Amino acid sequence: MAEKTTLDLYRNEYEAPRPDHYTHVFPGGKRVWSTEQFFEATAGLAEALADLGIGKGDRVMLLSDNRPEWHQADVAIADLGAVSVPIYGTLTPPQVAYQANDSGAVAAIVESAAQLEKFLAIRKETPDLKHLILLEGEAPDGVLSWPELVSAHSGKEAGERFWERAKQVTEDDLLTLIYTSGTTGEPKGAMLTHRNLVQNVSASIKRAPLEASDLGLEFLPLCHVFERMVGYIYMKAACRKAYCSVYHVGDLVAGIKPTVFASVPRFYEKVYDKIQEKVASGSGTKQALFAWAVEAGKAASKARLAGKSLGLVAGLKHSLADSLVLSKIREALGGRVRLCISGGAPLPLFLGEFYHAMGIYLMEGYGLTETSPVIAVNGYAPGELKLGTVGRPLENLEVRIADDGEVCVKGPSVMQGYWNKPDKTKEVFDEDGFFHTGDIGEIDADGFLKITDRKKDLIVTAGGKNVAPQPIENEFKRSPYVDNAVLIGDKRPYIVALISPNTEELESWAKGQGIEFESVEELTRHPKVIELYAKVLENVNAGLARYEQVKKFRVLPMMLSVEEGQLTPTLKVKRRVVEKQFAGLIEAMYNES
Repeated sequence: MAEKTTLDLYRNEYEAPRPDHYTHVFPGGKRVWSTEQFFEATAGLAEALADLGIGKGDRVMLLSDNRPEWHQADVAIADLGAVSVPIYGTLTPPQVAYQANDSGAVAAIVESAAQLEKFLAIRKETPDLKHLILLEGEAPDGVLSWPELVSAHSGKEAGERFWERAKQVTEDDLLTLIYTSGTTGEPKGAMLTHRNLVQNVSASIKRAPLEASDLGLEFLPLCHVFERMVGYIYMKAACRKAYCSVYHVGDLVAGIKPTVFASVPRFYEKVYDKIQEKVASGSGTKQALFAWAVEAGKAASKARLAGKSLGLVAGLKHSLADSLVLSKIREALGGRVRLCISGGAPLPLFLGEFYHAMGIYLMEGYGLTETSPVIAVNGYAPGELKLGTVGRPLENLEVRIADDGEVCVKGPSVMQGYWNKPDKTKEVFDEDGFFHTGDIGEIDADGFLKITDRKKDLIVTAGGKNVAPQPIENEFKRSPYVDNAVLIGDKRPYIVALISPNTEELESWAKGQGIEFESVEELTRHPKVIELYAKVLENVNAGLARYEQVKKFRVLPMMLSVEEGQLTPTLKVKRRVVEKQFAGLIEAMYNES
């Protein structure tokens, strides 16, 4: 029977029991849950929430890092017909208060005492928020303890009632409110039903076929719709799952040894930078061997993507390259990765080429919170992946390109609208029912979608030339000394750039150059550093048309960050914020003769 709700997806893994179904990995240790233990806790939590009076349509906030309990809470809330409101751990108390009040949440499940402080600080401002539940640690007065609630409500009868309630949940019931990252304006709660997510899972899994023997690693925050949907794919496949924090994944992934995972491009960039740094520190012979192996890997990946064999000589060359170099590179990700998915932001082409050359099948996709999220994704089968594109649109979606180049989509995974914002909802749907994504793209002759930029990010210079900033910014990021780049130039005579340095790489380079400095801010003003970034700019400009070329730049005295409000929790640049914060630097570039 085809799944209709996320509870149907969960039943797949419930009916495939194993002693080590879920593993929570953290620095210094891990916790392992069997299928039965996970269900017992989930059913107990559902009973406890029901006893608190939470039922169909009630909103429950969820603030937790990735761990098995995140999915226990998600499944338990869904079992009641209630609506989950997952939020990022980086939100400030005022931001938490906004989402609590906008959603009308009646309860919140919070991971730690530190995060609980945010809710305690806003409790008087959020009168509808009646219940706070602390996942770990001693609960203060007025706060409920997760372990106590679960232990008091677990048992055989709780399990039976869980599945009885699950029968009452329908595909058209609201599953979740996921607030957009807010790159422009205040966050909006996208209303997603069970049908939205399940339909997206059913179509996406055909592109990335998973098996029960896979080990899926969940480290991108589960409050983000991308990892949320991938987690449901793991449920459908009934594979094992490992959870860890995005802050620790770099140190833990090799030991976890996943076979599949999803992430944003920044993770792949960081791994690539570490590999390049290690190669650069080796001897000339080792550098030459690495370059030779990469070329052999590129030839092999090109043949594989085309569904062709390498041939005897090329095959032997690749086998040797894999044995000597490529297999050792894959060990950085545990050595067992069968496929991985990139989404949330554009993946630079050179990164896709590199990972495929390493023998890691990296599939880029595209979507938004409002589309549950996948609109298009490359496939695993030969002929189903084209580097530099986000793949073909899912088969159950209708995608068209508007006259101005905007990507528009219609289908069962498109949201119901924005919570409490009917006017904002009307703005993004046209009279034919198509959702307007705000992204500019094109579909090639083979049906592959390519995203070129955000509609609102397009720069129109004073000379009337249209410039798409993202591809140029990605070229800057090819340098290990650049963490981010932000192009400016709308209604201006020419393009300029703000460069956010990769401070770790820059400091290492500076020490090798014998440059003395007391702070990063001082370092970024050093003449040799300015010369270093001028060479980066020269390389970028070499591949651009004259009207696209960046005429001037400034190196920022720090890396852009989520904490300073310059990046969203998914590490997208908030252009308007950056332009406002560094308005003085920008004006100085244009005021120079």
